[in-house]
Formats: sequence, C-alpha cells, structure tokens
Amino acid sequence: MELGIGMFGDMSFNFETQQYQSASERLKEIIEEVKLADELGIDKFVMGEHHRNDYAVSAPEIMLATLAGVTKSIKLSSGVNVVSSADPVKLYQDYAMIDLISGQRAEIMAGRGSFIESFPLFGYNLQDYNELFSEKLQLLLELRSKERITWQGKFRAPIQNQTIYPRPERQIPISIAVGGTPESVHRAAKLGLPIVFAIIGGMPIQFKSLIDFYKETYLEYGHDLNSMSIGIHSHTFIAESKEIILKDYFPRYAHSMNKIGGERGWTSRYTQQSFAAGMSPQGALYMGNVDEVTEKIIQTLEMFDIRQFIAHIDVGGPTHAQMLKTIELYGTKVVPAVRKHFESR
Repeated sequence: MELGIGMFGDMSFNFETQQYQSASERLKEIIEEVKLADELGIDKFVMGEHHRNDYAVSAPEIMLATLAGVTKSIKLSSGVNVVSSADPVKLYQDYAMIDLISGQRAEIMAGRGSFIESFPLFGYNLQDYNELFSEKLQLLLELRSKERITWQGKFRAPIQNQTIYPRPERQIPISIAVGGTPESVHRAAKLGLPIVFAIIGGMPIQFKSLIDFYKETYLEYGHDLNSMSIGIHSHTFIAESKEIILKDYFPRYAHSMNKIGGERGWTSRYTQQSFAAGMSPQGALYMGNVDEVTEKIIQTLEMFDIRQFIAHIDVGGPTHAQMLKTIELYGTKVVPAVRKHFESR
C-alpha cells in the first residue's frame, strides 16, 4: 500500500489584484507542506515540472533535493520530469545525489509532457515528440543499469565509454506516467516499468481497460508479477463539506481549468456542473469530506485491484492554509482509514 500526495507548484491567484503570488512565497510554502506530510507518515511526495507563469517549479529535482535535507521518511519523486526535453545524463546525476542525500528515498517519474513549453525552451522540435521520449527514456534506463556506458542516438552527442558519477547505492526506481494512450501503456508494460495513470477527468472506470491491458502486456513480456506496480494520480481536495469546497475552492480550480482550456482552444467553460459531476461517486475528482474521499479511494483501488494512490492537491493554487488542512485530513484521517480497510481483508 502506498498513499502519497502530489503537487505541480500552482501559485495562488488573487482575484482582486488579478496577480499570482510570488514564486518565492509558493516555494517556501511547499517545503512547509511536505514537512507536514512527512511528519504525518504520508508515504510519498510527487513534484511536477512546468515552465509557465502560474507554476513555481521548473525543476522538480531542485525541490526534491531541498526536501531531502528537511524530511526523514517520505519518498521523494518527480511527477513528472519531462524526459523528452531533458538531458538524461544530468537527470540521472541529479537523482543519484538526491538518493544519496535522502537515504535512498528518490524516485524518477518520467513523462512525455502534457504541457509543451519545455520543448521550444530547450531547443527541441515538437514533431519529434514521440522519438525524443523513446530515445531519452532508453538512455536513462541504460544509465541506471550500467556503470560504464557507450551510447549513440539521434538527439544528443554520443557517449564513449563513460562512467556517470556519483553512483547511487541502489537502483533508483523509474516509473512512467501516462494520460491514457495505449501506446504509452504498452511501452511501460514492455519495459517492465511501474506505471502511474493520471486520471483527472471523466470517470475512473473508463481507465479499467487500459489498466487491464497493462497487466496483460506486462505478463506477456515475461516480467515478474511481484514487481508489477500500478498507481493512480488524481486531483484531490478535502474539507468539512462539499459546500465549503464549492464556495472556497471551486473558483480557484475553475480559473486554472479555464486558463489551460483557453490556451488549448477548448470552446466550453468549466462550470459548477462539471465540478459537481467530478465530485460524484463515479467522477474523477477525489474531493469532499474525509469519509467521501476515503470511500472513493478505496472504491478505485478495489476496482483496479491496485494499491497505490497519489492525491494531487494543489490544482488551481489553494491557499497555504487550505493546503495544510487537506494534508492534515489526508494524513490523519484518510490514509489510516484506507490502510485499515485493506489490512482487514
């Protein structure tokens, strides 16, 4: 059983001034929030990568390195590193250092990138979107498995008989995050890598066929069933009631959805009806009071027969007080209840 939290580093938006909070303020808040999660025994923290004015974190590894020195037991993972626009050598070195500092708590979650700002920023062509990810993921995996490497690809200079330092004291876990394309699911299963499904819209049950496809393909390629790892990463917010969430959190969530939707050419606005549908028992938003969120997580884990859930809790930039409250309720109420349910089976 692994129950974690995730963040993208969303900055709070002030509707009166029409300004975002400073990145400096948000980064300091994240550190305090994750320290609380660690104290409460939450299993994992996952940090995303973005290169935009509404997110404070462009390099998850920097935040995770900072957290490695101020936390004791919580696992520290990216969620995700956009491997397609990164240098796998530098990425591997960074996480080797985080793993050494943290006492073997670092993990890499690799993704192709649902936000594309990093590609032109670092000089990559979006036409190479799939090729970039495939090649760079393969290099990252080789760096993990071989102490000395000779490698040649299309998108970076060759590596001739080099050893990458420092070396971690174990094999750093690498997982793949997917949004729901069969191609991405097949790649993860073929490579025998752990997979994390980002379920952020529609109904979770719609992902069952993809999760079953991963399980079947994973075994077809001869991988060990005991090493199979499947997780869910979904938008989460906990308060005393749905009414409080609609009043205090919905405006922030809708602002973020509408900003992203406008940039991507979506024609419809995000409404309270959409939000309410997501919060329903069948929806993909894990939002409500403690009992509602607990029951929904249990229902999802049982439906997919998996044991990993990551609560993505900062969508839309909740206030620091709201974040601390969600983490407190998740760590003291939801997580123990979910664990107890499965331990009693």
